[in-house]
Amino acid sequence: MAGAADLCRLNLVLSSNTPNRLLTAANFTRPGSLAAGAGVQPKSAPSDTDLEFVARAGKDRLLKVPSSNIRNFSIIAHIDHGKSTLADKLLQMTGTVESREMKAQFLDNMDLERERGITIKLQAARMRFMYNNEAYCLNLIDTPGHVDFSYEVSRSLAACEGALLVVDASQGVEAQTLANVYLALENNLEIIPVLNKIDLPGADPERVSREIEEVVGLDCSDAIYCSAKEGIGINEILSAIVQKIPPPQDTAERPLRALIFDSYYDAYRGVIVYFRVIDGTIRKGDRIMFMASKKDYYADEVGVLSPNQLQVNQLNAGEVGYLSASIRSVADARVGDTITHYSRKAEESLPGYKEATPMVFCGLFPVDADQFTELRDALEKLQLNDAALKFEPETSSAMGFGFRCGFLGLLHMEIVQERLEREYNLSLITTAPSVVYRVNCVNGDTVECSNPSLLPEPGSRRSIEEPYVKIEMLTPKDYIGALMELAQDRRGEFKELKFITEIRASIIYELPLAEMVGDFFDQLKSRSKGYASMEYSFIGYKESDLIKLDIQINGDPVEPLSTIVHKDKAYAVGRALTQKLKELIPRQMFKVPIQACIGSKVIASEAISAIRKDVLAKCYGGDITRKKKLLRKQAEGKKRMKAIGRVDVPQEAFMAVLKLEKEVL
Repeated sequence: MAGAADLCRLNLVLSSNTPNRLLTAANFTRPGSLAAGAGVQPKSAPSDTDLEFVARAGKDRLLKVPSSNIRNFSIIAHIDHGKSTLADKLLQMTGTVESREMKAQFLDNMDLERERGITIKLQAARMRFMYNNEAYCLNLIDTPGHVDFSYEVSRSLAACEGALLVVDASQGVEAQTLANVYLALENNLEIIPVLNKIDLPGADPERVSREIEEVVGLDCSDAIYCSAKEGIGINEILSAIVQKIPPPQDTAERPLRALIFDSYYDAYRGVIVYFRVIDGTIRKGDRIMFMASKKDYYADEVGVLSPNQLQVNQLNAGEVGYLSASIRSVADARVGDTITHYSRKAEESLPGYKEATPMVFCGLFPVDADQFTELRDALEKLQLNDAALKFEPETSSAMGFGFRCGFLGLLHMEIVQERLEREYNLSLITTAPSVVYRVNCVNGDTVECSNPSLLPEPGSRRSIEEPYVKIEMLTPKDYIGALMELAQDRRGEFKELKFITEIRASIIYELPLAEMVGDFFDQLKSRSKGYASMEYSFIGYKESDLIKLDIQINGDPVEPLSTIVHKDKAYAVGRALTQKLKELIPRQMFKVPIQACIGSKVIASEAISAIRKDVLAKCYGGDITRKKKLLRKQAEGKKRMKAIGRVDVPQEAFMAVLKLEKEVL
């Protein structure tokens, strides 16, 4: 450990030399008053010698500190407000990651995250910070910002005592900002407001501070102004974490209870568990038990995430770490379970997490039928890493064996499909996204149906209910009309319009989830030129005028192409599907009718004309009766062929129609 003189010097380095102090009128220049690119002018950067002391403290992060000096915190924000950049700078300023190893979005270790520029998985990192000559252990959990990954946010907040609320100083409060604040308040966390990106020309921190106070209700008198990119205000953030976030309770003497907040499958070591020790102490070699699954193992390896895995001999109450115990079965260590000692069991398990409710469903089928078992194994391993994913086996006459999967939203669905293809080397077909309908039957039963083929017959059902969501759109006032028109077109029910500031408004609608799983978000962004944001929550089921739309080819219903649609949209969807199928199905030796039906009523129809052989080619003259006889014989043959003939719908046609359904629905 560094000597007392070194520690004093380190504290001075971080408090005075680094370009990260709270902005005041003296060192903050309004955009436009300087040359292009001006704004916040950082003070002199720390020297190489000073940074060596910071790095030395960072390397001592495995040394134990009293539980009163531990701080567990999370970073929450709307998507693209600079969470990952701030996490990078915190890691760098505390010497946790050496400069030569540093790269942008350091904690985003998936290729997919880097390509899209978004955080998908929560990541934990342990840092060491010197404050008033005392060493503090800071456990950071970086969280995603998109609404589809709010389940990741809720799990990380359950392992913390405080949170940094990061808000873009140019964009202000957005929909997910509010949602994340409410999640943090539910967990009784201490919230520190941080205004990021103050170096941007369009930044207006005073306006955004007022916005946070008015909309969120947080006191912003001591909000921290920072620029993660330029390294401004970072030390103020670290100091605020130490001063304001309460330490965990010292319960090391109690029986072990540790909450699993994440896990993943390693091909060589089995299931690796990330956990937060709530009570007691866990040591390497201890015999532990998972309280939900009742399985016991020996802890082969215990360590901390800093941000790479570093082994330690023990973890005490309040600390965050990982555990490897040669766990082969993915079902033995689930997220939300409680770890305790086998010999000294805890009396009751921790509350865990509320089960994630899937909002969007789709079918996942392997292109090669031989990959079915590989797909099942891949889904089980991915479910370990993504607890919000749900799946069950499904069979389709068109695509064979596959799985019906439940997701939290469309982006979640897209990410899961891409992860399965990349990480597990699978080729997949996805069906159009759908939602779970609730069917009230005549005999009083209620049936939940996520697949049109499982819908009860019209005679046995009394009504169909569909899920509704409450959607809040935050938008500049110029786009209010366009967004209200969009919501009205999607069968939305207007609830409230209020101005949160002079130039920004909040529009609240209730609309069917089925109308939102298509291109609603894309339309919202295009109609508002990218300025609007949205947040939605499930409110329950409402009865709607829904029908099952069947597609018949040559008189035979094709179940995989059936859909559940609203009565008002049935004709448009039926017309689009029949026209597309006419282009895709190859011509036969007989005429093939393609019909969209509601029950026995045909609402849209197309026909593929027959391939016709010229039977009159050999007739170069002679009596007309000869020609009529040949034509009559051909017609009889086609009639017989049509009666016994079967039309095979090619895989490409299914794929194209599924793509069309995603657009039309």
